[in-house]
Amino acid sequence: MEPLSEEELPLDEGLTMKRTGPAPEPDADVYMRFMLSHCCYDAIPTSSKLVIFDTTLQVKKAFFALVANGVRAAPLWDSKLQSFVGMLTITDFINILHRYYKSPMVQIYELEEHKIETWREIFLKCSNSLISITPEASLFEAIYSLLKNKIHRLPVIDPESGNVLHILTHKRILKFLHIFGAMIPKPRFLQKRIEEVAIGTFSKIATVMETATVHDALTIFVERRVSALPVVNEQGKVVALYSRFDVINLAAQKTYNNLNMTMRDAIASRSCCMEGVLKCYPHETLETVIDRIAKAEVHRLVLVDQEDIVRGIVSLSDLLQALVLTPAERLPGPLCCWCWMPPAYYPSTPEELTMYPG
Repeated sequence: MEPLSEEELPLDEGLTMKRTGPAPEPDADVYMRFMLSHCCYDAIPTSSKLVIFDTTLQVKKAFFALVANGVRAAPLWDSKLQSFVGMLTITDFINILHRYYKSPMVQIYELEEHKIETWREIFLKCSNSLISITPEASLFEAIYSLLKNKIHRLPVIDPESGNVLHILTHKRILKFLHIFGAMIPKPRFLQKRIEEVAIGTFSKIATVMETATVHDALTIFVERRVSALPVVNEQGKVVALYSRFDVINLAAQKTYNNLNMTMRDAIASRSCCMEGVLKCYPHETLETVIDRIAKAEVHRLVLVDQEDIVRGIVSLSDLLQALVLTPAERLPGPLCCWCWMPPAYYPSTPEELTMYPG
C-alpha cells in the first residue's frame, strides 16, 4: 500500500492546510471544484433578514431581539471605531448564564444590566478581530474559513461600502450545494455507507441525561464546546436533541433564572418550531444522510443503532470537511493558487490539476 505523504499548504494570512495524498478516487474532488467555481455572492438569498447591534446595547435587550427576529447571531457595530468588531451569538448567552447563574432566587445582574461592550471586555479580555469574507471570494474559501476557525457564522462584507450583506453558515452552503450541485455528476463515494467512510464523531460523544438540569447541559456546552447534546434516558436511548439554539428559548420564555429545571421539562416547554432529533444509521449511505440533513434543514443527525443507542454525531461541518476540504488536501498543487484564480481558470479535470503544481 502506498504511504501517505503530508505537506503544509499556505493560504491567505498565514493559514496552512495539510495536503495528504494520493487521491482515493478520481471523482472525489467534484464538490471541491464546484465550490471553487462559485463565489459567496452566489449563495446569498435574494431576500433575508439581517440584524445588527451597537455594542452599547444592553445584553438582555440584544438577546430578546435575537428571539423576536428569529435569528441566531448578529454582527456588532462599534460607533467609536466606526467598524464591525465581532458577532453576538447564542454562545455568548450560554457563557453569561453559565458564568453568573447562582440559583433561581438570585437575579443574574450581569445579564440584566451589562452592555454588549462590557461583556466583550470581561469575556474576551482583549478585542478580537471579526472574521469575515468578501462577496467575490469563493465558497471554498468560505468553507475553509468556517472550519479552520471553528466558527458557525461568517459575515459577508462588501469591501467598498463596508456593509454586511449576509451571514454565511454551514447550512446555507450545504443547501446551495444540494440544490445546484444536482446538475453535476455525483461522485461514487456518496454510495458508501456511513460506517465505511467514518464521517462524523464516533467516540467520546457528549450526551446529557433527561433527568439532568439545564445548568448541567450548559456546563457541557461550555466545557466540551459542542453545539448539541443528545438527551438520553436511563437505558441510554436517545429521546431528544438539545442544541445551543434551544437555550435561547429560555430568553423567549424568560425562564433563564431557573436553570435547575430538568432537561425533560426544558424539552417539553420549548416551542414546536425547535429543532427535533433526527437520526441516521450506520448502514445508510452518505447520499441518504446528506439528503436528509439538507431537506430537514438541521445542523446534525444523531447516529444510532437499532436500539436507538447513540453511536455518533454527523454534523454539517463533518460533511463539508469530507466533501470539500479533504479531497482538496489530497490534490497536487498549493491551494492558494486556486483560491485567487478567476473561475474560468479553475482546474476542471484531474489532468488539468497537474498543470498547476504551484
